[in-house]
Amino acid sequence: MSTIFDKNLLPEFEAVKDDDENFIWIGKPELKPFLASMLIAGVVGIGFVIAIVMFNIHALKEDENSNSFFVYFILAFVFVPAIFKYFAAILSYKNTIYGFSNKRIMMRSGFIGTDFKMIDYDKIVDIEVKVNPIDRFFNTGTIKFFSGREKIDDEGSSTKLHDKWSNIGNVYEVFKQVKKVMVDIKTDYNYPNAKRPPTNPGYNTKYKPE
Repeated sequence: MSTIFDKNLLPEFEAVKDDDENFIWIGKPELKPFLASMLIAGVVGIGFVIAIVMFNIHALKEDENSNSFFVYFILAFVFVPAIFKYFAAILSYKNTIYGFSNKRIMMRSGFIGTDFKMIDYDKIVDIEVKVNPIDRFFNTGTIKFFSGREKIDDEGSSTKLHDKWSNIGNVYEVFKQVKKVMVDIKTDYNYPNAKRPPTNPGYNTKYKPE
C-alpha cells in the first residue's frame, strides 16, 4: 500500500503513541479551504445578527415599549460563545492534525491547550467522504467517522455524531487507505490467523500494511 505521509508532523502524536504503534498517514487540513469554511460560517453568523438587530430597531420604531434589552441579552447569550468558538477554531489550525496507525485513528486539536482523540478500529461503525462546494473548489474533502455516538433531543429523535477529518487533500486516496486498514484489522480481530499457537497471543501481532 502506498502512503501519503508528512514525517514533519510525526512528533505531534508522540505524547500518545504506543511503543509498538506505527503510523500509516499523518496530515492536517488544507489552509485555504479551512479558512474559507470558517469565513463563510462567520459571514452567515454576522448576517443573522444584523438581521435580528434591524428587526429589533424596526420593532422599537413601531412600539417604543418593546423590550429591546431582552432581545440583545438573548443575542449576546447565543452569539458571544459562538463567536469565541469561531475564532478559537481559526486559531487552532496550527494544532489541528489527523492521523491513523496500525491500531486506531487519531485527531489532535486545541486552541489554548492540546486535545487528543483516538478511536480504535473495532469501535468504528462506518466511514464516509463528504465533499462540499468549498472542498470541490480546492480539491479537498472531509472524512467522517461514526462510532455509535448519538444525540437524543427532547422529542426522542436521535442524530448521529461524527468525528471528522476536515478539508484534507487527496481525500479519496486517504479514505481508501484508512478503509482498507480498518477492514483488515477488524478481520484480524474476528478471524485470527490460523497459524497462531493454541495460547493465541494475538494481541502481540502487528499489522503490516502492504
